[in-house]
Amino acid sequence: MRIFLAGATGAIGRCLVPRLVEAGHQVTGITRSQAKLDKLRALGAEPVLCDVFDAGGLGSVVARAEPDAVINQLTDLPQRLKPRKLGEYYAVNDRVRRQGTMNLLNAAQRARVRRFIAQGAAYWYAQTGGPVKTEEAPLYLDAPPPIGPAVQTIKFVEDAVLSADGLEGVVLRYGMFYGPGTWYAKDGDVGWQVRKRRYPMVGNGEGIYSFVHVDDAAAATVAALEGARPGVYNVVDDEPASAAEWMPVYAEALGARRPPRVPVFVARLLAGEALVKWMIGLRGASNEKIKKELGWRQRYESWRRGFFESLV
Repeated sequence: MRIFLAGATGAIGRCLVPRLVEAGHQVTGITRSQAKLDKLRALGAEPVLCDVFDAGGLGSVVARAEPDAVINQLTDLPQRLKPRKLGEYYAVNDRVRRQGTMNLLNAAQRARVRRFIAQGAAYWYAQTGGPVKTEEAPLYLDAPPPIGPAVQTIKFVEDAVLSADGLEGVVLRYGMFYGPGTWYAKDGDVGWQVRKRRYPMVGNGEGIYSFVHVDDAAAATVAALEGARPGVYNVVDDEPASAAEWMPVYAEALGARRPPRVPVFVARLLAGEALVKWMIGLRGASNEKIKKELGWRQRYESWRRGFFESLV
Protein backbone atom coordinates (compact mmCIF):
# COMPACT_ATOMS: atom_id res chain seq x y z
CA MET A 1 0.00 0.00 0.00
CA ARG A 2 1.25 3.50 -0.84
CA ILE A 3 1.00 5.91 2.09
CA PHE A 4 1.20 9.71 2.09
CA LEU A 5 2.21 10.98 5.53
CA ALA A 6 1.88 14.59 6.70
CA GLY A 7 3.56 15.40 10.00
CA ALA A 8 6.19 12.77 9.33
CA THR A 9 8.92 14.42 11.40
CA GLY A 10 6.97 14.76 14.65
CA ALA A 11 7.39 12.38 17.58
CA ILE A 12 4.77 9.91 16.36
CA GLY A 13 5.81 10.31 12.72
CA ARG A 14 9.36 9.22 13.53
CA CYS A 15 7.96 6.04 15.10
CA LEU A 16 5.34 5.52 12.43
CA VAL A 17 7.49 5.60 9.29
CA PRO A 18 9.66 2.57 10.22
CA ARG A 19 6.58 0.61 11.27
CA LEU A 20 4.84 1.32 7.98
CA VAL A 21 7.93 0.32 6.01
CA GLU A 22 8.34 -2.85 8.08
CA ALA A 23 4.71 -3.72 7.29
CA GLY A 24 5.51 -3.51 3.58
CA HIS A 25 4.06 -0.08 2.80
CA GLN A 26 5.68 2.57 0.62
CA VAL A 27 5.76 5.89 2.44
CA THR A 28 5.96 9.41 1.05
CA GLY A 29 6.66 11.83 3.90
CA ILE A 30 6.45 15.60 3.58
CA THR A 31 8.28 18.34 5.45
CA ARG A 32 8.60 22.08 4.94
CA SER A 33 12.18 21.99 6.25
CA GLN A 34 15.04 21.28 3.85
CA ALA A 35 17.13 20.15 6.83
CA LYS A 36 14.71 17.32 7.63
CA LEU A 37 14.73 15.64 4.23
CA ASP A 38 17.70 13.43 5.08
CA LYS A 39 16.09 12.45 8.39
CA LEU A 40 12.98 11.27 6.58
CA ARG A 41 15.05 9.34 4.09
CA ALA A 42 16.96 7.65 6.92
CA LEU A 43 13.65 6.55 8.48
CA GLY A 44 12.70 4.83 5.24
CA ALA A 45 10.34 7.36 3.65
CA GLU A 46 10.51 9.04 0.26
CA PRO A 47 11.04 12.64 1.42
CA VAL A 48 9.31 15.56 -0.27
CA LEU A 49 9.65 19.27 0.47
CA CYS A 50 6.14 20.70 0.71
CA ASP A 51 4.15 23.26 2.71
CA VAL A 52 0.59 22.18 3.56
CA PHE A 53 -0.55 25.81 3.30
CA ASP A 54 0.32 25.73 -0.41
CA ALA A 55 -2.84 24.02 -1.63
CA GLY A 56 -1.73 23.83 -5.24
CA GLY A 57 1.71 22.46 -4.48
CA LEU A 58 0.30 19.96 -2.00
CA GLY A 59 -2.25 18.77 -4.54
CA SER A 60 0.49 18.13 -7.09
CA VAL A 61 2.64 16.28 -4.58
CA VAL A 62 -0.24 14.02 -3.49
CA ALA A 63 -1.22 13.33 -7.09
CA ARG A 64 2.35 12.30 -7.99
CA ALA A 65 2.57 9.99 -4.98
CA GLU A 66 -0.64 8.17 -6.02
CA PRO A 67 -1.31 7.05 -2.44
CA ASP A 68 -3.87 4.49 -1.33
CA ALA A 69 -4.12 6.22 2.04
CA VAL A 70 -3.24 9.56 3.64
CA ILE A 71 -2.21 9.86 7.29
CA ASN A 72 -2.51 13.33 8.80
CA GLN A 73 -0.34 13.91 11.89
CA LEU A 74 -0.12 17.68 11.44
CA THR A 75 0.65 19.75 14.53
CA ASP A 76 2.70 22.87 15.17
CA LEU A 77 3.49 23.25 18.87
CA PRO A 78 6.85 24.30 20.35
CA GLN A 79 9.17 22.00 22.25
CA ARG A 80 9.08 24.36 25.24
CA LEU A 81 5.80 25.75 26.53
CA LYS A 82 5.07 28.85 28.59
CA PRO A 83 1.54 28.67 30.04
CA ARG A 84 0.85 32.37 29.57
CA LYS A 85 1.62 32.05 25.84
CA LEU A 86 -0.82 29.19 25.31
CA GLY A 87 -3.09 31.39 23.20
CA GLU A 88 -0.26 32.15 20.78
CA TYR A 89 0.74 28.50 20.53
CA TYR A 90 -2.79 27.27 19.90
CA ALA A 91 -3.50 29.95 17.30
CA VAL A 92 -0.61 28.61 15.20
CA ASN A 93 -1.54 24.99 15.86
CA ASP A 94 -5.23 25.56 15.12
CA ARG A 95 -4.35 27.10 11.77
CA VAL A 96 -2.25 24.16 10.63
CA ARG A 97 -4.91 21.73 11.80
CA ARG A 98 -7.77 23.52 10.05
CA GLN A 99 -6.22 24.85 6.86
CA GLY A 100 -3.64 22.10 6.51
CA THR A 101 -6.22 19.37 6.99
CA MET A 102 -8.64 20.86 4.48
CA ASN A 103 -5.89 21.24 1.88
CA LEU A 104 -4.83 17.67 2.52
CA LEU A 105 -8.42 16.38 2.36
CA ASN A 106 -9.08 18.18 -0.90
CA ALA A 107 -5.86 16.83 -2.40
CA ALA A 108 -6.74 13.31 -1.26
CA GLN A 109 -10.20 13.50 -2.81
CA ARG A 110 -8.83 14.73 -6.14
CA ALA A 111 -6.28 11.92 -6.12
CA ARG A 112 -9.05 9.38 -5.37
CA VAL A 113 -7.39 8.23 -2.14
CA ARG A 114 -9.35 5.46 -0.44
CA ARG A 115 -8.56 6.00 3.26
CA PHE A 116 -7.77 9.10 5.33
CA ILE A 117 -6.53 8.85 8.93
CA ALA A 118 -6.36 11.96 11.11
CA GLN A 119 -4.91 12.74 14.52
CA GLY A 120 -7.41 13.57 17.24
CA ALA A 121 -7.03 13.97 21.00
CA ALA A 122 -8.35 11.82 23.87
CA TYR A 123 -7.80 14.58 26.44
CA TRP A 124 -10.45 17.02 25.18
CA TYR A 125 -13.56 15.28 26.52
CA ALA A 126 -16.23 17.39 28.23
CA GLN A 127 -15.76 17.73 31.97
CA THR A 128 -19.07 16.15 32.88
CA GLY A 129 -20.13 12.68 33.95
CA GLY A 130 -17.77 9.87 34.85
CA PRO A 131 -13.96 9.94 34.89
CA VAL A 132 -13.34 7.73 31.82
CA LYS A 133 -14.89 8.41 28.41
CA THR A 134 -15.72 6.32 25.36
CA GLU A 135 -15.66 7.68 21.82
CA GLU A 136 -19.37 8.62 22.00
CA ALA A 137 -18.83 11.17 24.79
CA PRO A 138 -19.05 14.88 23.89
CA LEU A 139 -15.94 17.00 23.59
CA TYR A 140 -15.07 20.04 25.75
CA LEU A 141 -16.38 22.52 23.19
CA ASP A 142 -17.44 25.14 25.73
CA ALA A 143 -14.01 25.40 27.36
CA PRO A 144 -12.72 28.94 27.96
CA PRO A 145 -10.20 30.26 25.43
CA PRO A 146 -7.63 29.38 24.27
CA ILE A 147 -8.58 25.76 25.01
CA GLY A 148 -12.12 26.08 23.67
CA PRO A 149 -11.01 27.14 20.16
CA ALA A 150 -8.45 24.31 20.16
CA VAL A 151 -11.16 21.74 20.97
CA GLN A 152 -13.47 23.28 18.39
CA THR A 153 -10.65 22.93 15.85
CA ILE A 154 -10.29 19.24 16.67
CA LYS A 155 -14.05 18.80 16.22
CA PHE A 156 -13.88 20.64 12.89
CA VAL A 157 -11.11 18.29 11.71
CA GLU A 158 -12.96 15.19 12.88
CA ASP A 159 -16.22 16.23 11.21
CA ALA A 160 -14.46 17.11 7.97
CA VAL A 161 -12.63 13.78 7.82
CA LEU A 162 -15.61 11.64 8.76
CA SER A 163 -17.96 13.34 6.28
CA ALA A 164 -15.58 13.66 3.29
CA ASP A 165 -17.12 12.25 0.11
CA GLY A 166 -15.37 9.23 -1.36
CA LEU A 167 -13.06 8.67 1.61
CA GLU A 168 -13.00 6.16 4.45
CA GLY A 169 -12.36 8.56 7.32
CA VAL A 170 -10.73 7.38 10.55
CA VAL A 171 -9.94 9.59 13.55
CA LEU A 172 -7.47 8.39 16.16
CA ARG A 173 -7.83 10.21 19.47
CA TYR A 174 -4.41 9.73 21.00
CA GLY A 175 -3.73 10.09 24.70
CA MET A 176 -0.84 12.05 26.16
CA PHE A 177 2.25 10.99 24.21
CA TYR A 178 5.31 9.92 26.16
CA GLY A 179 8.54 8.42 24.90
CA PRO A 180 11.31 9.81 22.65
CA GLY A 181 10.73 13.26 21.22
CA THR A 182 7.69 14.07 23.39
CA TRP A 183 7.13 16.62 26.15
CA TYR A 184 7.21 13.74 28.64
CA ALA A 185 10.62 12.45 27.51
CA LYS A 186 13.44 12.97 29.98
CA ASP A 187 14.71 15.90 27.91
CA GLY A 188 11.20 17.05 26.97
CA ASP A 189 9.49 20.12 28.37
CA VAL A 190 7.49 18.36 31.09
CA GLY A 191 10.46 16.14 31.99
CA TRP A 192 12.70 19.19 32.34
CA GLN A 193 10.15 21.08 34.43
CA VAL A 194 9.55 18.15 36.78
CA ARG A 195 13.29 17.69 37.33
CA LYS A 196 13.55 21.42 38.12
CA ARG A 197 10.46 21.21 40.38
CA ARG A 198 8.65 23.70 38.18
CA TYR A 199 5.72 21.41 37.33
CA PRO A 200 3.61 21.24 40.49
CA MET A 201 0.55 19.18 41.26
CA VAL A 202 -2.48 21.46 41.20
CA GLY A 203 -4.86 21.16 44.13
CA ASN A 204 -5.53 17.52 44.98
CA GLY A 205 -4.37 16.28 41.57
CA GLU A 206 -7.84 15.00 40.68
CA GLY A 207 -7.65 15.43 36.89
CA ILE A 208 -7.64 12.07 35.04
CA TYR A 209 -4.98 11.54 32.36
CA SER A 210 -4.74 8.86 29.69
CA PHE A 211 -1.26 8.20 28.32
CA VAL A 212 0.11 6.27 25.35
CA HIS A 213 3.72 5.59 24.37
CA VAL A 214 4.45 7.01 20.91
CA ASP A 215 5.54 3.62 19.61
CA ASP A 216 2.27 2.06 20.78
CA ALA A 217 0.42 4.95 19.12
CA ALA A 218 2.30 4.21 15.88
CA ALA A 219 1.36 0.53 16.11
CA ALA A 220 -2.28 1.50 16.57
CA THR A 221 -2.07 3.74 13.51
CA VAL A 222 -0.77 0.89 11.35
CA ALA A 223 -3.55 -1.36 12.66
CA ALA A 224 -6.15 1.30 11.87
CA LEU A 225 -4.71 1.78 8.39
CA GLU A 226 -5.09 -1.89 7.62
CA GLY A 227 -8.34 -2.79 9.34
CA ALA A 228 -10.35 -0.04 11.06
CA ARG A 229 -13.92 0.70 10.12
CA PRO A 230 -14.53 4.40 9.44
CA GLY A 231 -15.08 6.22 12.71
CA VAL A 232 -13.39 7.42 15.90
CA TYR A 233 -11.02 5.41 18.12
CA ASN A 234 -9.36 6.27 21.42
CA VAL A 235 -5.68 5.29 21.41
CA VAL A 236 -4.66 5.18 25.07
CA ASP A 237 -3.17 2.70 27.51
CA ASP A 238 -5.13 0.55 29.95
CA GLU A 239 -4.82 2.74 33.03
CA PRO A 240 -6.33 6.23 33.15
CA ALA A 241 -4.90 7.87 36.25
CA SER A 242 -5.22 11.00 38.32
CA ALA A 243 -2.33 13.45 38.54
CA ALA A 244 -2.00 12.43 42.19
CA GLU A 245 -1.27 8.88 40.99
CA TRP A 246 1.00 9.36 38.00
CA MET A 247 3.02 12.45 38.90
CA PRO A 248 4.98 10.93 41.83
CA VAL A 249 5.73 7.82 39.72
CA TYR A 250 6.84 9.96 36.79
CA ALA A 251 9.15 11.99 39.03
CA GLU A 252 10.63 8.79 40.46
CA ALA A 253 11.25 7.44 36.96
CA LEU A 254 13.10 10.67 36.15
CA GLY A 255 15.16 10.41 39.32
CA ALA A 256 13.56 13.64 40.51
CA ARG A 257 12.07 14.68 43.81
CA ARG A 258 8.34 14.38 44.37
CA PRO A 259 6.51 17.28 42.63
CA PRO A 260 5.42 20.13 44.89
CA ARG A 261 1.72 20.87 45.36
CA VAL A 262 0.13 24.29 44.85
CA PRO A 263 -3.41 25.46 45.68
CA VAL A 264 -5.77 25.96 42.76
CA PHE A 265 -5.96 29.73 43.27
CA VAL A 266 -2.15 30.02 43.07
CA ALA A 267 -2.06 27.91 39.91
CA ARG A 268 -4.66 30.20 38.32
CA LEU A 269 -2.43 33.19 38.96
CA LEU A 270 0.58 31.42 37.45
CA ALA A 271 -0.94 29.54 34.51
CA GLY A 272 -4.31 31.13 33.83
CA GLU A 273 -7.91 30.08 34.44
CA ALA A 274 -8.42 28.03 31.27
CA LEU A 275 -5.41 25.74 31.70
CA VAL A 276 -6.04 25.13 35.40
CA LYS A 277 -9.73 24.41 34.85
CA TRP A 278 -8.80 21.86 32.20
CA MET A 279 -6.14 20.21 34.38
CA ILE A 280 -8.34 19.69 37.43
CA GLY A 281 -11.38 18.61 35.41
CA LEU A 282 -9.59 16.41 32.87
CA ARG A 283 -11.29 13.14 31.93
CA GLY A 284 -9.56 9.93 30.88
CA ALA A 285 -10.42 7.70 27.93
CA SER A 286 -11.28 4.04 27.34
CA ASN A 287 -9.38 1.91 24.79
CA GLU A 288 -11.97 -0.89 24.74
CA LYS A 289 -13.14 -0.16 21.19
CA ILE A 290 -9.77 -0.27 19.43
CA LYS A 291 -8.66 -3.35 21.37
CA LYS A 292 -11.86 -5.20 20.58
CA GLU A 293 -12.18 -4.22 16.93
CA LEU A 294 -8.53 -4.23 15.85
CA GLY A 295 -6.91 -6.55 18.38
CA TRP A 296 -4.46 -3.77 19.28
CA ARG A 297 -2.07 -4.69 22.04
CA GLN A 298 0.43 -2.29 23.53
CA ARG A 299 4.02 -2.81 24.49
CA TYR A 300 3.24 -0.68 27.53
CA GLU A 301 -0.21 -1.49 28.91
CA SER A 302 0.38 1.12 31.61
CA TRP A 303 2.44 4.23 32.15
CA ARG A 304 3.61 2.63 35.42
CA ARG A 305 6.06 0.43 33.50
CA GLY A 306 6.34 2.64 30.45
CA PHE A 307 7.74 5.61 32.36
CA PHE A 308 10.56 3.60 33.88
CA GLU A 309 11.51 1.81 30.67
CA SER A 310 11.27 4.82 28.31
CA LEU A 311 12.81 7.55 30.45
CA VAL A 312 16.28 6.01 30.86
